[in-house]
Amino acid sequence: MKRTVPAILVTLLVLLGAPLPASADIGVSVVFSDEEIRIIGAWYEEHGSRAGHGGGKIKHKGLPPGIAKNLARGKPLPPGIAKQQLPDGLVHALPAPPRGYERIIVDGKVLLVEIATQVIHDVLTDIVLR
Repeated sequence: MKRTVPAILVTLLVLLGAPLPASADIGVSVVFSDEEIRIIGAWYEEHGSRAGHGGGKIKHKGLPPGIAKNLARGKPLPPGIAKQQLPDGLVHALPAPPRGYERIIVDGKVLLVEIATQVIHDVLTDIVLR
């Protein structure tokens, strides 16, 4: 009975169009799928880390240690952080992200971020700047 109550509550919220509670509250997490990780890795393997970024060199100084430490699951993106969109070819190769989420690149990492809260739900490290 304890397990069915949250499931019924979530179903009712979805049917009523109400926003769902934070994913941690209901035991559901939104992360990169194995297929997405494979596609992203293969795309950068084939096209290189600079593909889709105007062909020029990317200046990659890295973030200050305090900010870099905050690029982790469950933490919000620091305000004013420089984010990049994934290259168009990669975006078209991937399935659409879950509704309300976006994939971005920050400091050589691919992040899955909840748009409304800017909370990071998953991080792929060392995949872009190999």
